[in-house]
Amino acid sequence: MIQSQSSNKEDNLMSSKMTSEQKVVLGSTTLGFTLDHMDATFLSFALAPMIAELHITGAQGGIIAAMSNWGALLGSVLFGILADRIGRVRVLSYTVMLVTFATVILAFLDNAHTIYASRFLLGMGTGGEYGVSMALIAESFRANRVGRMSSITAIGGQVGAILAAILATLIMPAFGWRGLFMIGFLPLIVVYIVRRHLKETPAFEQLKSDYKSGRKKFSFKFIANTPKRAYTSLVLIIMLTIQTSGYYGLMNWLPTIMRKQLGITATVTAGYVNLGMIPIIMGMAVGMMTFGTILDRIGPRQAFAIFLIGSAIMIYTFTFAYNMWTLTILGAIVGFFSNGMYGGFGAVISRLYPAEIRATAANTLMGSGRALGAFSSVVIGWIMDNYDVATVMLSLTVMYLISLAFMLTIPDFKKLGANSQYQETN
Repeated sequence: MIQSQSSNKEDNLMSSKMTSEQKVVLGSTTLGFTLDHMDATFLSFALAPMIAELHITGAQGGIIAAMSNWGALLGSVLFGILADRIGRVRVLSYTVMLVTFATVILAFLDNAHTIYASRFLLGMGTGGEYGVSMALIAESFRANRVGRMSSITAIGGQVGAILAAILATLIMPAFGWRGLFMIGFLPLIVVYIVRRHLKETPAFEQLKSDYKSGRKKFSFKFIANTPKRAYTSLVLIIMLTIQTSGYYGLMNWLPTIMRKQLGITATVTAGYVNLGMIPIIMGMAVGMMTFGTILDRIGPRQAFAIFLIGSAIMIYTFTFAYNMWTLTILGAIVGFFSNGMYGGFGAVISRLYPAEIRATAANTLMGSGRALGAFSSVVIGWIMDNYDVATVMLSLTVMYLISLAFMLTIPDFKKLGANSQYQETN
């Protein structure tokens, strides 16, 4: 891996051991994830009153919720290519500004079709941000620190979800759902930090020089330009689809699963979810940090194996939850394993693909998995209508085992041990 200017100094999670440039990279990417995910999560709390005020049908409301996932695929590819061509820092600020615009403008819209457009734009911004942030981290830290650093950035998204819940509780009773979206300008803080303090990494500066001299050129085909790399890309898309399916599918259907399992009323379920989601989100955050640490110490093959097996076991064990306490505890453990791997994908992609397609690869693979995995809610709904909760959990368990089987076949995962360095190859 190409090192930062201070790469010969040992860097770790202690701020005193990180250079000022590394602190800015980690701080700006984490804050970006936090505030952008906060903006994206506002819809979860505003959708019901929005539907009532604007007389939007339930089907239209579902499309509003899905639009950001569809926009993410386009944004992932577009901003990934731009980041690899014109710079990570510049494109990071573009994605944040797009999320900000799409959030604030929603406060002034009054029909479903314009809301569709705003959510599509928001999805483009959040989808594009992922690969850009992961490329910046990969090019700023030693290889045996990238897993932890990328996990810290990913945890920012969980913090953003908690902030969205808190702000919705404080703002909506007084100012309504439009007032909530009005404070979507907060991510502009990230733009200020990025523009004022963040510089392009030496890795990208070298890449830019190589572009000018003709030694290297950007080509989207580099994602699959050899049989081995094409296979690796396909397997990572499958794994990311399952990752997305397990997270969104389970979380979207959690209230219904709880009612079916425990026989409790919708009112009780709603009250529990508001409180019970906090330990689940905390479990996810702890899982991300733990996964990043394991990845850095023993390598991705072992780290993914542990967490995929843990996900398969704990998701099926969730079927046997019999009261609120077991639901909360098992929910936190399920979140620990199933979402703990999220940041790790960015870490391994940054080391499997050369610098000239690093952001493009991360964004394209993540965007594809997110778009395909978004259909999981529909599939789970069909299973719930025709079978039972145990069938849903068994299906998710099998999916994680399928992901494990595919992961073990990735050729270069064996080479990415804790002490291995990124090697640029075309």
